[in-house]
Amino acid sequence: MPSKLPLQNERIYAPYKIAALVEVLGEQGIAPEDCLKGSGVDAERINDAAALTSVRQYMAVCRNAILLSCSPATPFITGSRLHLSAYGMYGYALMSCLSLRDYFRLGVKYHQLATPTLTIEWTEYPDEGIWTFPDAFISGPSPELRQFLLEQQFMQHVTHLQDVAGRSCPPTKACFSYPAPAHADVYSEYLGCPCYFDQPQCELHYDSSILEQKPQLAHQLTATLLQETCDRLIGQAKTSVGVSGEVYQMLMRKPGEFPGMEEAAQALKMTSRTLRRRLESEGTSFVAIVDDVRCSLATEYLKTTKMSTDDIAMLLGFSDPANFRRALKRWTGKGPGELRG
Repeated sequence: MPSKLPLQNERIYAPYKIAALVEVLGEQGIAPEDCLKGSGVDAERINDAAALTSVRQYMAVCRNAILLSCSPATPFITGSRLHLSAYGMYGYALMSCLSLRDYFRLGVKYHQLATPTLTIEWTEYPDEGIWTFPDAFISGPSPELRQFLLEQQFMQHVTHLQDVAGRSCPPTKACFSYPAPAHADVYSEYLGCPCYFDQPQCELHYDSSILEQKPQLAHQLTATLLQETCDRLIGQAKTSVGVSGEVYQMLMRKPGEFPGMEEAAQALKMTSRTLRRRLESEGTSFVAIVDDVRCSLATEYLKTTKMSTDDIAMLLGFSDPANFRRALKRWTGKGPGELRG
């Protein structure tokens, strides 16, 4: 039988999500030991800030919740209790950012610090912004577990935006790619917006008029310091985890040289198809890692050297400096001059 403890190459997190779910199930009369059965998590340690658990262990607890819970509202109640203050640096970075637009953008950028169970994307349009969950039902866990995770994830987004804005800020609508469940009325009750099922994909919509609003705890210096800390934490995670960590380290060892996927796969003694599959299982891609390395190097060069923007663009493999500036804006939301301070 495989170990239920975090594996050597698994990302690990404080067990705040497990603690919240166990608390909600406890209110339904379910003992912590039953909630945690088969997860390898000790009931005495779920409120220990020094304890570390994996997403895989959290999913084991969610499976137990699906079997044991007497309430279809369980994932929504759990999501409503997962305030940003439970998320450490990630949560404080989002609460101190300077606009709700920054909140949405940084929520994606730093998402891997938040015990992620689903991939999230944020896209801004002229009249609205949309959270999208592109892999919600593509692969992996059972449909029942995916639905449970998605219900909780949607509720977390509603809760977190309220934490940041300092007031209720409900979505304009929520869309789900599966048929309406028997408890469909619970969705609109907790999310505070119209909910539509059998839609092309899972989405959470917001009116773009809120994006310029200032969070209640916005603070320039605090935001800068916390975002720099999150950048370092993201970098540490990339350099130490799984195949994605090996690829990241390979690229960082020879800055300025960016091998293609075939060459990288050969260096790791696997086929490019295997490499692609392994990276997908870790929630990333070769292109995304190359972008991350380029972003890290660009930021470092701009902040610590006197090199010209054109020289940095060339070092990072951009034949056109204008393309580098556009990429930098996409990665960081800032231009070269702003990053130089």
